[in-house]
This record gives sequence, structure tokens and C-alpha cells, in this order.
Amino acid sequence: MEKLFADDRFPITAYRRLNVVGMCIQSLVLLLLRLTWGFELAQSGFGHLTHVPATVEFFTKLGVPMPLLNVYVSGATELAGGILLIIGLGTRLISLPLIINFIVAIIAASHSDIAGAFKNNGVLAGWTKIIDDTAFPFLMLALIMLAFGAGPISLDYPLGRKMFCKHSPSVGADAV
Repeated sequence: MEKLFADDRFPITAYRRLNVVGMCIQSLVLLLLRLTWGFELAQSGFGHLTHVPATVEFFTKLGVPMPLLNVYVSGATELAGGILLIIGLGTRLISLPLIINFIVAIIAASHSDIAGAFKNNGVLAGWTKIIDDTAFPFLMLALIMLAFGAGPISLDYPLGRKMFCKHSPSVGADAV
């Protein structure tokens, strides 16, 4: 045990090993995030679309403008977004409407709390109100999907490689 800690490079070596482990599990973590969150989104969107009157009533209580339209827009966005996340197709693209969806949800559900917190207690209290909103973790997951994409275990990966990688002309191809 003494020999293990006798080397001055031990913390650096341990940190490098931790980085390697982290890199090895990135694809799996992105897959698990997509599967679990995608399922949750699809289920929520399906619930919006199959219980329209109850969801309209809920949106009305929250003060969401045009609640009927927003039920269909948010329900369709969450259902389609969830399905696309599960299969890993168009992940970055679908994250954009999801980000908008969750920003609207946070503003609609907590606008008076947020505005009051910024007026009375400053930025920290306002930020606390925002992160306490139930839509906030979903907003963060949408931002993660925008930033990192679906990962290699997805349909996006082979499609992206096929569509966006530059191919050099093969030998014997007609040259102009």
C-alpha cells in the first residue's frame, strides 16, 4: 500500500484512469438518458393528447395562453420527441422544440413566482424558483441532447457518418 502512494504521479494516473472509464461509458450513458427520458416524454405527450379536456383545464389554471393549441403542440412535441429520442433519430433537431417547450412550461407555471423572486429577493431567489420547477430537469436534458447528440448507439450515428463525412473519389472514378 505504501508503494501505491509513494509515487508522486499517483493522483495524475488515477485521474487519467477515471477519464478513461468516463469516456468508455459515455455512449451507454447517452443511450440510457435517451431511453428513459424518451419513454417519459412519449408517455407524457400521449397523456396530453388522450386527455385533452383535463390538460386544457390544467393549462388554463397555469395561465398558459391558448391552452387548447398548446395542449396539442406540447403533446405532439413530447410524443414525437420521445419516440425520436428512444430510437436516436434526429436527436439534436428534436431537442430544439423540446427546449422551447420546457422554457414555455417553466415560464407558464412559475412566472409570478419567478417575477416576484427577482423583485424581492434578487437573482438567487429567482434562480431557485426556476430550478425548482418540474420542467427544469427536462430542459437540462434537452440541452444535453443538443450539446452531445445521441451518441454512437443510435440511428443518428451511422446516418450522420454517411451524410456528413467527406468522401474522396475512388481510384478509377471519372475525373472532370
